[in-house]
Amino acid sequence: MAVQAQTIVNGVNVDQLVGTIDAIKANPGLARFKFRAENEWVGGGHSRTRIQSFYGAGTEDTSRGKPFVLEGDEPPVLLGENSGPNAVEAVLHALASCLAVGFIYNAAAQGIRVEALTCSLEGDLDLHAFLGLSEKVRPGYENIRLTYRVKSNAPREKLEELCDYVQKTSPVLDIVRNPVPVTIDLVS
Repeated sequence: MAVQAQTIVNGVNVDQLVGTIDAIKANPGLARFKFRAENEWVGGGHSRTRIQSFYGAGTEDTSRGKPFVLEGDEPPVLLGENSGPNAVEAVLHALASCLAVGFIYNAAAQGIRVEALTCSLEGDLDLHAFLGLSEKVRPGYENIRLTYRVKSNAPREKLEELCDYVQKTSPVLDIVRNPVPVTIDLVS
């Protein structure tokens, strides 16, 4: 019996990626996912989030034996103790992570080999709204700037097309750019 070699590009199993796409085409319900997080206040500006279970591909996922633990805090200038990045910094991480995985997976699917990829992000935020001092400025980022640095043998035009495509398909970029309905319940 012959064993077929897997196609690995940029550390991505392209055969498995294509198989996932084909499975979702055949059964669109497999594309529905529900992600979860549990957060607990620790003290001051410090909180801790645990992420473990999620529903996806038609079943409850049990692949994570223990939760991921993310610390969140504020820098001392914002009355915290630097136990972790603050929430708006975590948004930058989520955006960079999502765009990076989208870039690498889509490059792999197109046979584009990437030697290195880095993203630099910077966001501008005015604390007036957060502190209750103004209703004229938004409490969130006013803007975010991201710069990709890519080392690849692909032509620049191909990398630009890839960058454009990734922006159209990034879940976190979509969340940041477009309002998402959020329901909040208070239980005491």
